[in-house]
Amino acid sequence: MADEKTRRRLSAQDWARAALEAIGEGGLAAVAVEPIAARLGATKGSFYWHFGNRDALVAASLDLWEREHTEAVVERAEAEPDARAKLRRLFTDVTVGTTRTAGNRIEVALLATASHPLVAPAMARITERRIAYVTRLYEELGVPAERARRQALLAFTTWLGHTQLVHATPDVLPDDDTSGYLDFVLDEVVTPEGLGGAAAP
Repeated sequence: MADEKTRRRLSAQDWARAALEAIGEGGLAAVAVEPIAARLGATKGSFYWHFGNRDALVAASLDLWEREHTEAVVERAEAEPDARAKLRRLFTDVTVGTTRTAGNRIEVALLATASHPLVAPAMARITERRIAYVTRLYEELGVPAERARRQALLAFTTWLGHTQLVHATPDVLPDDDTSGYLDFVLDEVVTPEGLGGAAAP
């Protein structure tokens, strides 16, 4: 009876979120049914109510990662009035809002297992989604399509390098709140000067 109560209480998303947290703490290898069940105060029976196997749980956690760390970020940026403001909001969110949190740890952990057969297609899809969105914003600023794609790749790798530094050697980075470093990065990424004048009419 206790197991039936657990099954009603916990959703598949609860399990996916716990798995994603485990990835952030210990990498993909940390996604194991019994430890996650213990984390949730559940039983293995509750797990099998929602998922056929561990791979299905990993896939669900990757779907959750995509929704919360890509689609939700894009949605917040889209609330801004123009492409320049969207770029500024986007890069502020991903450098300040996520790199010192669990989001950073999850990104780094998934990058470390990017060749895994479950992670690789999700990583490829999500990376392309992110780069395509930034490319579109540069095009809206008047940047020609080919250059916009290159600029989006540069912006993406700038963020990715920042993410890795926060994880591996955070003392290398200045304090964003006092140094003006974030403003410098945003100016390089967003303003016409940072685009080499390409966004000028």
